[in-house]
Amino acid sequence: MKGTTMNRRHFLSTVGTITVAGSLPAPAAVPPAKALMPKHNTPLDIDVLVVGGGPAGITAAIQAARAGASTILLESGSQLGGTTTTAGVNFPGLFHAWGKQVIAGIGWELVEETVRMGNGRMPDFSVPYGRSHVKFHIPINPYLYVLLAEEKCGQAGVRLRYYETPISVRFRDQLWEVEVVGKGTSILIRCKQLIDCTGNAIVVQMAGLPVLRSEVTQPGTLMFKIDGYDLDKVDKTLLNRRCQEAVDQGRLKKEDHRNRILGPLGNRGGNTMHTMNADSTTSETHTDANIRARKNLLDTLRFYREIPGLEKLNLVSMPTEIGIRETYRIVGEYQITEKDYVAGRKFEDAWAYSFYPIDLHKKGGVAPKHLEEGVVPTISMRAQIPKNSRNLLVAGRCVSSDQLANSALRVQASCMAMGQAAGVAAALACSLKTTPLDVPLDQIKTLIAKHGGIVP
Repeated sequence: MKGTTMNRRHFLSTVGTITVAGSLPAPAAVPPAKALMPKHNTPLDIDVLVVGGGPAGITAAIQAARAGASTILLESGSQLGGTTTTAGVNFPGLFHAWGKQVIAGIGWELVEETVRMGNGRMPDFSVPYGRSHVKFHIPINPYLYVLLAEEKCGQAGVRLRYYETPISVRFRDQLWEVEVVGKGTSILIRCKQLIDCTGNAIVVQMAGLPVLRSEVTQPGTLMFKIDGYDLDKVDKTLLNRRCQEAVDQGRLKKEDHRNRILGPLGNRGGNTMHTMNADSTTSETHTDANIRARKNLLDTLRFYREIPGLEKLNLVSMPTEIGIRETYRIVGEYQITEKDYVAGRKFEDAWAYSFYPIDLHKKGGVAPKHLEEGVVPTISMRAQIPKNSRNLLVAGRCVSSDQLANSALRVQASCMAMGQAAGVAAALACSLKTTPLDVPLDQIKTLIAKHGGIVP
């Protein structure tokens, strides 16, 4: 051996000699790590706190920050997007009604950029869709959507905090005090305005304000993609017989497949399966929903692969969690009803549009109830304000509404419109030192329009 050079044989023999001889030096004593979670003693003081990084939360946070409010966006997961990304529903809609755009602004800006960067193509919105509203959904690349959403938050000055969730919420001295815990940290955030975009009204519940829930909620869906087969080469008579046998034996349930067990084959996955009583309100119920959905998918894939011609059927993709349609809704200053929605009622405090058919998913499947031609529903500001609250807003599917109206209001484009309106109201309430309900509506609508939104 010359200098510091050592050949492999000599190195191995030396290591072997040291090991056998037991002459390795004793390891230095390492002090035990602290087991206590670090707590930040100094609270964070900001203007607006948005909880939940889905379609509503992203737009609310960016809008509040662009309007000059210091803003934090809290997300319990690892990325933005919620339904659009984490739950795999990467085809947001509906932004257009009867050949005219009715929802724009920050949400649309993000979707448009994602389509352009992903070399995608927008549908022809001038063509009446009749009863095929899915033709106006906009396919996007969810990975790009995450990147662009984070970039826009950063550009606007939104501070993102992932892996964190509130554990207590209280209103004191005209400020909301939100105790937050996350990976290796806990902190108190004090804010002038608070926006609940959790979808489950968790913040509102922690604040001690009333919420409501339907006796039977809509099922959830685990999105997925499959390939590796040619359905035209499969014996349909045999396939149908085997499906019925699987149902009779209890191996499969029609209710778990939107009443069409062959649906996933024809659609190569997609939005074709249901998980009854899927609930994302707590970690326990969300865990249960995810496990049941994945088990159902696994059982279904195994069944398909027993059919001649489907032996090589393959699971291509699956999101990290189930998509949830319905849990809790707030008791707001006003509740939007199905009658309001299908009539296209223009509320005196309307600050956003919504457009989607009544889309109630049930045990037997789903049969959308389309709006009459020319009808464009609006969203009441009061429906986004919990009753008897101050400095508090919601945006997204926990909006105050009955179950049927909520089945339409819960979709991504409408949630984005609600988020932008809430972000404007929160920012203005901060500057005017008041609560959102007391902010002049004309000022809210003017600022929404200034940032590209469409107001009734």
